[in-house]
Amino acid sequence: MGSPTLAGKPHPKGLYILFFTEMWERFSYYGMRSLLVFYMTKHLLFSQEKSSQIYGLYTGFVYFTPFFGGLLADRVIGQRRAVIIGGVLMAIGHFLMVFESLFFPALLFLILGNGCFKPNISTQVGSLYAPGDHNRDRAFSIFYVGINLGAFFSPLVCGTLGEKLGWHYGFAAAGVGMVAGLIIYIWGQKHLSPDNIMKEAAGQAKPEPLSPDDWKKIWALVVLCAFNIVFWAVYEQQGNTMALWADANTDRMILGWEMPASWFQAFNPAMIFIFTPALTWFWAWQEGRGREPSSMAKMSIGCVLLGASFLVMLPAVSSCVGGGKAGMGWLTACTFVLTIGELYLSPVGLSLVTKLAPVRLVSMLMGMWFLSSFFGNYLSGYIGTFWEKMPKEHFFLMLTGLSAAAGLGIFAVLKPLKRAIGHGREEAVDV
Repeated sequence: MGSPTLAGKPHPKGLYILFFTEMWERFSYYGMRSLLVFYMTKHLLFSQEKSSQIYGLYTGFVYFTPFFGGLLADRVIGQRRAVIIGGVLMAIGHFLMVFESLFFPALLFLILGNGCFKPNISTQVGSLYAPGDHNRDRAFSIFYVGINLGAFFSPLVCGTLGEKLGWHYGFAAAGVGMVAGLIIYIWGQKHLSPDNIMKEAAGQAKPEPLSPDDWKKIWALVVLCAFNIVFWAVYEQQGNTMALWADANTDRMILGWEMPASWFQAFNPAMIFIFTPALTWFWAWQEGRGREPSSMAKMSIGCVLLGASFLVMLPAVSSCVGGGKAGMGWLTACTFVLTIGELYLSPVGLSLVTKLAPVRLVSMLMGMWFLSSFFGNYLSGYIGTFWEKMPKEHFFLMLTGLSAAAGLGIFAVLKPLKRAIGHGREEAVDV
């Protein structure tokens, strides 16, 4: 396996082991997610409100358990074992989805497995790079493409199988994807850096008490997590209310063929790996002129862009007056703006955690970052209950207001947070 480069410096082979492992894990997760709301409303015959609440709880809890999975890895089993255990549990969960009577136990296996897997795969990306290495940010951009490569193909494969052949075929395909990711990870472990538990066992590291500077950085992450909650509450409408819009309010006919509604969930990840190179080039161009925003400023921009994406849907609502359906262009344009907002926030946030977190707590704090996504995903389910209670234009304006407020909030605390974490030091470069 080669070592492609960004900015001329080769990346370690371990990055691409983690890339393909995460790609297949995300294939399994998003493949199942692309079917979840449709499966509950069309097959299990749950109400839209109940389905939205279950969707919010499930997508929320898969981001709740990583905090405890990170703590378990940091203190007891190490990151490598945690990833393997998590992958096995998730594979079991996907295959249990084949059986209707095991629907809720299957969700439990997926939640617990994700808790072990999610924080510990991401932190291993950061461990491949020395402190202050600018390639770390670029590595997370590459890693994020892997996430979304899996997320792109999963609705096309699992969604099509589930909608056209039977729900259980789609869920089984998700399980096969998770097994593929596990095989790649186990085979490629020799290319990964030893985790903290392995280093302690070899006498190469020993736990050290947290310094006052460490605590300042932890509290800075806590503040950013609070704004991250709002971002994901709005963003996750993609798989909830926006999936319902695509199914019921969007004209999906193309030359006499109707595109499956689940395919719309492939648009966002496709745009991510199409536009990531252009955006990273744009940031490099800004850096060359001394104008590249800091990491936290990028996160603020990401929230504002996410809010702006739902303004695009207002003309789409108008075109549905009288029982008509909106063209696919409106949802596509909304997804484009939303995707750029995501690229400004999500991979930048992952990289920021590995920069600021004390080494002995890096997995736990990565779990804390995902814990904010738990509250965001749970809130997304609550927000989704207003879909049938509010006029659609008011619903989209509500999403815009929430996300824009989060973006302005991050911007308002930029300077005090930078002072708190020691902006300008080598370990906090570009914060």
